[in-house]
Amino acid sequence: MTQNTHQDAQDDVQYTVVINDEEQYSIWPTFRDVPAGWREVGVRGAKAACLEHIESVWTDMRPASLRRHMDAAPTTR
Repeated sequence: MTQNTHQDAQDDVQYTVVINDEEQYSIWPTFRDVPAGWREVGVRGAKAACLEHIESVWTDMRPASLRRHMDAAPTTR
């Protein structure tokens, strides 16, 4: 077992999934205030569960502003 895996297995901290205005996700320990510019999405739990949720919903890693810009750009062929 690697050190990180060992630490994750012993991690009893509860996390909350947070998102920013660019629709980028992260996790944050529930015992700390969510930083400015981020908001909770309503998913809390163990680190692994929060990361699994993020993996299932964050399918496009581009920031929201870039996605909007690219969607508005004319396509050239």
